[in-house]
Amino acid sequence: MPTTLQSIVFPLSQDPDVLPLYADAETWSKIGGRHVRLSENAHIDNVISRSSSRVRSGQRVSFASYFNAFPAAYWQRWTVVDSVRLTLRTSGPGTIIIYRSNAGGVQQRVDSRPVTGSVESVFELPLTMFSDGGWYWFDLIASTDDLVLESGAWTTDAEPKLTGKLSLGMTTYNKPDYCVATLANIAENPALLAGIDRIFLVDQGTQKVRDEAGFDAVAAALGEQLQVIEQGNLGGSGGFSRSMAETLEREDTDFLLLLDDDVEFETESALRALQFGRFSREPVIVGGHMFDLLDKPVLHAWAEVVRPEPFMWGPSFEEQHRHDFRKRNLRQTKWMHARLDADYNGWWMCMIPKQIIAEIGLSLPVFIKWDDAEYGLRAKAAGYRTVSLPGVALWHVSWLDKDDSQDWQAFFHTRNRIVAGLLHSDRPGSGKLLQNAGRQDLKKLLNMQYYATQLAVDGMRSVLRGPAGMHDDIGKDMPAARARAKDFPETHVYRPGDPETPIAVGGRALPLLEKPKDYPTGVKLALFTLRLVPKHWRRESAEADQLAPDLEYSKRDALWWRIPHHSSVIVGAADGSGKMWYRHDKAKFRRLLRESRSLSRKIAKDWDRLSAEYRAALPQITSVEEWRKTFDGR
Repeated sequence: MPTTLQSIVFPLSQDPDVLPLYADAETWSKIGGRHVRLSENAHIDNVISRSSSRVRSGQRVSFASYFNAFPAAYWQRWTVVDSVRLTLRTSGPGTIIIYRSNAGGVQQRVDSRPVTGSVESVFELPLTMFSDGGWYWFDLIASTDDLVLESGAWTTDAEPKLTGKLSLGMTTYNKPDYCVATLANIAENPALLAGIDRIFLVDQGTQKVRDEAGFDAVAAALGEQLQVIEQGNLGGSGGFSRSMAETLEREDTDFLLLLDDDVEFETESALRALQFGRFSREPVIVGGHMFDLLDKPVLHAWAEVVRPEPFMWGPSFEEQHRHDFRKRNLRQTKWMHARLDADYNGWWMCMIPKQIIAEIGLSLPVFIKWDDAEYGLRAKAAGYRTVSLPGVALWHVSWLDKDDSQDWQAFFHTRNRIVAGLLHSDRPGSGKLLQNAGRQDLKKLLNMQYYATQLAVDGMRSVLRGPAGMHDDIGKDMPAARARAKDFPETHVYRPGDPETPIAVGGRALPLLEKPKDYPTGVKLALFTLRLVPKHWRRESAEADQLAPDLEYSKRDALWWRIPHHSSVIVGAADGSGKMWYRHDKAKFRRLLRESRSLSRKIAKDWDRLSAEYRAALPQITSVEEWRKTFDGR
């Protein structure tokens, strides 16, 4: 009996924005060095059901798409599957054409077949030529009448290495509406339910999911497969660690899929991740990609790495960041055909084999930030790799309209990055980690973001205290960071109609219509720093009752190398809710600059000692036993 690896699926939401992820909605050609749209052949109204779609007479639709092409390179590299079978059931006259690509994105025709009436077409496709990259896909061409794709699947006769089920771990804080919607989505997919052992919903909020409208109905539908766990707010690391600990107790579970709460879930993706894990030669972490929930054809990143010298996360190259499938489809995007390896995958959607959890432990007790990256690096050091698998994805609320490096999360950005570096950096004396972090602090100080700098300073102090108190502090760090805001007036948001809103003397700065070209680098950056730091050191404070703001900037135009030229300026809040007033404070600038430099030097001096201390403590602080004490309130 063949095993389905991927089903051909279509969106039922009737949302035309997501259609390019399922079917290539247009025919393109390269003319004069640029891609030109020749015609539009696929429309959302041609989607008949979850598994079927129509191609109108005389038209052609390609399924070289994110969700329906087959990422052959990844299956060849990581799994025991050495061939895949494509089975298509169609009705009506037309032609099926099978294509493959190589690592450079070159399209190659593999097979073709005319069809008529109601017919099942089967294509046997080897997975022997994709070591560096490449996909399989198919096109449908309708003849004198409409051609309907009734169903399709990529299957295999290979035997899986594992046959256990999947458990899901969802962590939430006051997003009960999202959680109920995700649970309902899962409950409506019988194939997925058949593969699920248990759903752990770890509710850490004050607005309980059990009180949300619709929860009772979906809980009844899921029955014993749903387990709601309520605990204090221990952040993402605490919630996901709870799911990990519970998964280790499940005999029928081989894999745990971590899911964030503010998502829209493509349930087919969970089945694909499960099958990839079952057929993998060795246990691998299977990560899902993140699309923007508010701009659905936009992909956040393809494969993420931690760059060793600055020890900073990000996409393996910049072109991956916010790729828009409306502008460039799979066939047009050459880099998307190369097989890319990842150091980690974000825990918005990430499947971890139970074997890995049992061997390397649970998450670091860091509340949020760097828990997923650190876990991927820890797994890699133990011989387990992470695969960010194309065709496995969800939609997540974007942080495009946020700036968590400037709010209370700045503490965790700094503290957790340094801790992860102490645990995993192979560069002497941290490489350029501390230098890079120091530059970020200086940039914030010159931009009068004293609150964020204060939290970075607090984070460095926390690092120096060592790993012993991390569990004790996990529930205290976030409230402490938020409490700091009262001493920093730039954190106050002036909303429309607020009579106290400051008025800029020079009015509103004109918006930038193109990418600025005055970004200082190299010698210009050094001169910029040498000129502006002494200026801010000597400059008198901009008292609220003495100096009105110079200008008002939108958030996107408040460039870090322009704001330091002002003593007082208004900047739009990242989420668009209002305005924030940044003003120079000489005392805070001097104090925080001294403290930041001093603490950074102290960490650098003690780097080897601290690294040995954190590495020695890692097995204990990530153990089930230590986490159980935290779950129980110690």
